[in-house]
Amino acid sequence: MTESPRTRTLTVIAQDPSFRDSNGRIVLEEVAVPAERLWPGPMGHRVHVIDYDATTDTLYKSAKAAIDVDPYAKYLVRGNVDRLIKDPQFHQQNVYAIVMETLGRFEYALGRRVPWGFAKGSHQIKVVPHAFEDANAFYSRNDEALLFGYFTGASGVTVFSCLSRDVVVHEATHALLDGLRNRFLYPSSPDQAAFHEGFSDVVALLSVFRLPRVLDVALGTRIYGKSARVQPQKLTHENLRGSVLLKLAEQMGQELAGVRGHALRQSLQLKPPVDLEAKEFLQAHRRGEVFVAAMLNAFVGVWVSRLKELATHRSGGLDRDRVIEEGVEAADRLLHAAIRAIDYCPPVDLTFGDYLSALLTADSFISPDDHKYRFRQVLRHHFEEFSITPESEGTPIEPGIWREAPRELSYDAVHFDSMQYDTDEVFRFVWENRHQLDLNDEAYTFVQSVVPCFRVDLDGFIVRETVAEYVQILHLKGSELNTAKMKRVGIRKPADMPGDEHVPLYGGGTLVFNEYGRLKFHIYNPVLGKRQAQRVNYLWRHGALRRSSGESFEQFHRARSIDLPGQSGEQW
Repeated sequence: MTESPRTRTLTVIAQDPSFRDSNGRIVLEEVAVPAERLWPGPMGHRVHVIDYDATTDTLYKSAKAAIDVDPYAKYLVRGNVDRLIKDPQFHQQNVYAIVMETLGRFEYALGRRVPWGFAKGSHQIKVVPHAFEDANAFYSRNDEALLFGYFTGASGVTVFSCLSRDVVVHEATHALLDGLRNRFLYPSSPDQAAFHEGFSDVVALLSVFRLPRVLDVALGTRIYGKSARVQPQKLTHENLRGSVLLKLAEQMGQELAGVRGHALRQSLQLKPPVDLEAKEFLQAHRRGEVFVAAMLNAFVGVWVSRLKELATHRSGGLDRDRVIEEGVEAADRLLHAAIRAIDYCPPVDLTFGDYLSALLTADSFISPDDHKYRFRQVLRHHFEEFSITPESEGTPIEPGIWREAPRELSYDAVHFDSMQYDTDEVFRFVWENRHQLDLNDEAYTFVQSVVPCFRVDLDGFIVRETVAEYVQILHLKGSELNTAKMKRVGIRKPADMPGDEHVPLYGGGTLVFNEYGRLKFHIYNPVLGKRQAQRVNYLWRHGALRRSSGESFEQFHRARSIDLPGQSGEQW
């Protein structure tokens, strides 16, 4: 990998120590991270590695300050790679590089800096590679940290979750998503409860599939045989899914099942159709697996479609480098769209259908001409197989994308320049157009963020947008849910809810302005919309109305790892 003046490369374990090549060597990879002066830790401007073990009360010696040359680059071509498993300083570099790479990927896709979701506005996240002896790893908003455990595996060797790429990316994604949409952790619906886990799995797995060396090893003899060329008859959805995804599922740290749970294996074993209303899929982590299954099957579907198209124009099959190249490009395109889609999601009460419309909309901007991969067609097909349909009807040309905002809006009282960063200016716009935007006059309304974005699309042009979020909150008592007004919008008080029960109703929207300050999209869920009745009943049944934010990821991940039946659906 070539460095640029703004980036440098650091050596990391490509997947985890159990994933090895045909010679039995751990697969390593170089990742590009921002070029910055590092202090002991490593500690940079956004990530601070603090290697303290709370179980043994040990503070490990930090990696050297201001690393100018990657001390582990030599292991890419020679040396005993297995010794890195016992090297705490390598563990520190591994987590620093992967977290920074993930942050960079989000910022590139979104076209702006991405904050951490910390109450005090801290700029640095603490990353602890040997935090405790336990088969767990999690993001803690309160501690402003990513905490990785270690444990003795079934084979008797010590297993370090900080050496698993997908675990590190998964936890970093939790932190980044919390910074982008902090209300996704609030009690809402089965989909929103499942989304944090499902989305973090998808980002982690697509990040792995973007690595050519990983795909090369994973394809193996099942696809290649003894030849460097692949025959067209082997390029089927089931064959690639079975060889690459299932092989990774088996090799991605069988010892680490306690940290990951069984999400990857279970997601790949899911066969459509599924009934999302079945009790099994109301459990948050199980429902998240449906989301993962739809995304991964879409990834393989795009890959297969492209390979078949290429194979029809070539006799003798495709060479292995081209097969890998197309897989990497498909994973990269889907990952880019998946991250950018967050900007086109409503800030509250997210459903899988909302996200699918956001994903289709984001991809339509990335690649208006979808001829090469038919990406959006494949996405719609595989999501529909798993009973997930876009929230928006879209247009005849682009089904499922968000429709444009209403044109009858007033811009007379606002200043374009200020609307790119000033929450008060955006609130003025929202207030002046509250009826056109379908806001509730009685709810408390505030604009919680405004961010300018500069995105580079595939054609090289820079697209300038401004993304703002507003939230509406209506505080009611249980007895007020039985008024005629509530009944008209379909909201009813649960029969066993006390009349004096406090019931907060949330609504809100995402406003996407173009470079001329005109509103492109208004993506919203009204505070008295059609979903509130389902939300109130769901949260009341699960005792979540009185909880203001999500249960800790430590508890959620532990429940997921031991697969407690009937409990994960109540995790927040």
